[in-house]
Amino acid sequence: MSMPTDLDTFEIKLLEHGVCVIAFNRPKRYNALNPQVYDQWGRALEWAATSDDVRVVVLTGNGKYYTSGQELTIPDSSELEEGVEAAIKKRSGYTVKVVRELINFPKLIIAAIQGPVIGFGVTSSAICDVIYTVPDATFNTPFMQLGFCAEACSSILFPRIMGYSRANEMLLMGRKFTAEEMKEAGMVARIFPKETFMEEVLKAATIAAKYPPQAMKDTKRLIREHDLKFLEDVNTKEMILLGERMASEESANAIVEFMMAKHDRKAKL
Repeated sequence: MSMPTDLDTFEIKLLEHGVCVIAFNRPKRYNALNPQVYDQWGRALEWAATSDDVRVVVLTGNGKYYTSGQELTIPDSSELEEGVEAAIKKRSGYTVKVVRELINFPKLIIAAIQGPVIGFGVTSSAICDVIYTVPDATFNTPFMQLGFCAEACSSILFPRIMGYSRANEMLLMGRKFTAEEMKEAGMVARIFPKETFMEEVLKAATIAAKYPPQAMKDTKRLIREHDLKFLEDVNTKEMILLGERMASEESANAIVEFMMAKHDRKAKL
């Protein structure tokens, strides 16, 4: 399968030794996630998983943010015409595929978080094999503020990785964590200097890419195989509930309040 060329919300680079960099490429929108991004992300992962040219994947973002999470918008005319619930179901299908591709990805996948990360960018990174970040990165999941719920298997992976208390601070209380706190919690493997971040990440990725590829796949399968079905079920359950939450009046009101508060903060600057 050849590298897809129609993924304009991403920049994809295939480097030496099979290191593939997949970068969110909407810097003016802080790499916010919309249905088009989710769709293209899923297709990029599907290609990388099956391409013989790819041995290691590095997920990162172009610009200031890794990703600012879900793009909050008022439903457009096409969504209103087909119905908000139908539009949410369509969006959820793309998101489910991204999570499924991450869960079942057969090769080493590294999240290289080069800046602040919000929402789905945080939760999906926990499914990756390794997370590297920079000293000034922050990690935030404001799901309760928006009337959402946990997603991308974070309801099980966050408590497992971080412990219940810290996971609940993030998921239920919306506390913003620093890079150092995420490293202490076991979510982040290493923090590299901002000036040499991608150089350090690619150095580590290239070393791993030179290892025998089947040995890498076999060992990753041993690590993951007992969890695959379970995580798939968690993903399905979370996305059904998230769809219900997003279609609720409570969530709609919370989003409006959130966006108004954000507008007020900008007006004061």
